[in-house]
Amino acid sequence: MGFLRFVALWVVLAVVWTVPAGAAEKGQAAGRGRLERATFAGGCFWCMEPPFDVIDGVVSTTSGYTGGQVKNPTYEQVSAGGTGHAEAVEVLYDPAKVSYGKLLEIFWRNIDPLAVNRQFCDGGNQYRTAIFYHDEAQKRLAEDAKRRLEKERGWRVATEIVPAREFYPAEEYHQDYYRKNPVRYKLYRYNCGRDQRLKELWGK
Repeated sequence: MGFLRFVALWVVLAVVWTVPAGAAEKGQAAGRGRLERATFAGGCFWCMEPPFDVIDGVVSTTSGYTGGQVKNPTYEQVSAGGTGHAEAVEVLYDPAKVSYGKLLEIFWRNIDPLAVNRQFCDGGNQYRTAIFYHDEAQKRLAEDAKRRLEKERGWRVATEIVPAREFYPAEEYHQDYYRKNPVRYKLYRYNCGRDQRLKELWGK
């Protein structure tokens, strides 16, 4: 019996030693499943990262620019207008943990869908609201949600629903701004009247 145990141990060790480097990590990634992207424009991108970051299943949020014609735009170019880009957030998420429908719900609750080419204190086409869909399923869900919102609330929703285009990440100092500069972020958010307007629209 002792000899058989010895042989079994060596067999196990031989299998472990022959596993290719990185195979364990690949197995974990496969178990997690394929990640998907959702892209939303809701005015100042600083304010659109926090509501998604707290959601289980959201892997990351990235502030950036999309929807325009200028390649590799800078913040100064976009904020000045004329690039066609909107400030936006790209959400990387695990659809096995959070649905696109849930992300849409979070998006609506954090914007003023009635405002045209502005959000709160920020005006201009670069602050328009938009849903940039990545496939037909996202398009259908977004359009259904918009129609439902208009019917239930009696609103004329200004939010665009358009195909996703190339997304340009914003400068590093914009990423996770609310974490890096909490005091400045809170002052900006309060002075912009964002939470006050959101409460008017959506309640608590």
